[in-house]
This record gives sequence, structure tokens and C-alpha cells, in this order.
Amino acid sequence: MKTINLEAGMPDSQSAMNTLNNRIYAERATGARCIKIIHGYGSTGKGGAIKIACHRKLNEYCRRGIIKDFCPGEDLGPFSAHGRDFAVNCPEVRRDIDWGMDNEGITVVQFK
Repeated sequence: MKTINLEAGMPDSQSAMNTLNNRIYAERATGARCIKIIHGYGSTGKGGAIKIACHRKLNEYCRRGIIKDFCPGEDLGPFSAHGRDFAVNCPEVRRDIDWGMDNEGITVVQFK
């Protein structure tokens, strides 16, 4: 599974969303089934601006039919119904290092 690192270089939220937009369309065009996004969790412990903006953008992509679903890292594992359902359609997530790790700094995206 490919990874998009939105926090590399410590960009502001807008720059990170530009990167996300470009990479989502590029990965979708390659026929990828799913990708992992590293957005970090922020230094405040309440969730970072990039994570919040990323989830807003992914919700928009779902509504527009650009992606099928996304699963935040805190739900990505066997103890979450969303995580289990996500793994049925994207089984490679079970082999990812973040499976079942409650990592709030990542999100996995599934393409249609």
C-alpha cells in the first residue's frame, strides 16, 4: 500500500491539502485500491489542523464519488466494526504496520 506523507516538511494546512488533492487523483489514476495518508495528530493532543482538514476533504471526496471510503487510524483494526468492514474491501490493510495500533496520525483511503 502506498503512502502519502502530508506532514513532511511541516507544511501549512492549505499546502497539505494541495498535496492531498494531487496525490489522490494520481493514485486513483494508477488503479490503486487503497492508500495510507500520514497527516499527524498535532502537538496539542486535540488533533492537528492537517488531520482535520484532511478528514473534511476526504468526506467531500466520498460525497463526490472520488473515493469509496476512508478509515481513520484510531478505527483501523480488528476491534472496530469500521476497521473490520474496511479490511474486507481492502485486505492489504491487515498487513500494514498500523493495523490495530490505534494510530491517530494516519488515515487509510479506499478507492472505488
